[in-house]
Amino acid sequence: MTAHDAVSIIGAKRDGGELSDAQIDWAVAAFTRGEMADEQMAALAMAIVLRGMNRRETARWTEAMLRSGRRLDFTDLPRPTVDKHSTGGVGDKITLPLAPLVAACGAAVPQLSGRGLGYTGGTLDKLESIPGWRADIGPGRMREILTDPAAGCVVCAAGADLAPADRRLYALRDTTGTVESIPLIASSIMSKKIAEGTAALVLDVKVGSGAFMRTREDAYALATAMVELGADAGVDTVALLTAMDAPLGRTAGNALEVAEAVEVLAGGGPADVVELTLALAREMVALAGLDADPAAALADGRAMDHWRAMIRAQGGDPAAPLPAAAHTETLSVPSSGILTGLDARGIGIAAWRLGAGRARQGDPVQAGAGIRIHAGPGDRVIAGRPLLTLHTDTPEAFPRAFEALAESITIDTESTGGPARGPLVLDRIGPDRRGVHSGHHWTPHGQSGHSPARSGRVTGHTHPYPAADHGKNSG
Repeated sequence: MTAHDAVSIIGAKRDGGELSDAQIDWAVAAFTRGEMADEQMAALAMAIVLRGMNRRETARWTEAMLRSGRRLDFTDLPRPTVDKHSTGGVGDKITLPLAPLVAACGAAVPQLSGRGLGYTGGTLDKLESIPGWRADIGPGRMREILTDPAAGCVVCAAGADLAPADRRLYALRDTTGTVESIPLIASSIMSKKIAEGTAALVLDVKVGSGAFMRTREDAYALATAMVELGADAGVDTVALLTAMDAPLGRTAGNALEVAEAVEVLAGGGPADVVELTLALAREMVALAGLDADPAAALADGRAMDHWRAMIRAQGGDPAAPLPAAAHTETLSVPSSGILTGLDARGIGIAAWRLGAGRARQGDPVQAGAGIRIHAGPGDRVIAGRPLLTLHTDTPEAFPRAFEALAESITIDTESTGGPARGPLVLDRIGPDRRGVHSGHHWTPHGQSGHSPARSGRVTGHTHPYPAADHGKNSG
């Protein structure tokens, strides 16, 4: 057996070399056991940021992180399993109506989600605003809920034994400037999603000002890398690229977004939230091999029934009033015209400053904090009428929240009409329903077999405010 050491592995990648399976296995295992020092793994991560990894290296890195912990197995369930993961955005409450909707179509949906960090919200933070609801449930209880025909879906926190190598590595990358590497981002997300035991996965990769990926090129590269990793691990995977230049729906916060999700389940809600929920549901139902119409399951109340059963199964009361913030302030329309821009990032930062998000892991969040949006891009607005209502328990937060909104609103005062919000679904990556790959064809940068995902780091991406954990905050 060839002996390995951290210095030689770091040097190999620093010099542009391709790491062997054995080198990757040793590095991940040694770091997990504490035998490879943090500063050595930080140096290796920086070398990967600068030099990249090819498809084989990225797949092996993901596999090594998977092997560092437990992998759940739901293959014996009476329903096909399918999950969804979002890279995170502002107002992204899609998991809440989506999981029960897909369960209503006949699938089992085992969704491991996370809490928010920075200006993009976390699915668990939203659900924890429901009185009594619990995020921390074990695999045995997960199986019970997934098997229950009334529920069939669960949204919960990932256990510490799922991909523990990634947990350690992400904490290190977050403090050493090595987050922005597409191979490392893709392997971080996919190691956890594969570990949760789903047979199929739909990815919602956000792109725009309120997303981790600001450019369409980077979002496509990340989506392609994750679809490839899913295929390599035997998990049927499809990705949708979706717009995140404006917030999704008309709320950003925790309880505010739960209320909006319930409106969707009741047959109403904002058109964009309904559109994206149905688009993702159709992909999930198709991957699960089910002949079902998500739109019908939403319209006839079956999705709402599964929502209520899921919330009750995790200790919550779906009929209980949701928390409300103690204080509100309104931002009025400054001048009449067409609202042409409502910047997702500015809205997200304002909601975060109001208390809906956290700056550090472990910080508390306010269940009732956030922003209600009264008009969206393309709408005609009239001066003096409410545009945004800000909610918080800490009124001293209002001035800084208003600061974040100062450059976030654009109104065309001369136009008599304006285009509605642009396309929500921008692209699709993965096999179509005939098994044929769909999506753009990449022209590699002069390297056969290497996409931009492998040959460089994320471009055009800076975060002067704490960014979301791309792999942990959303579901």
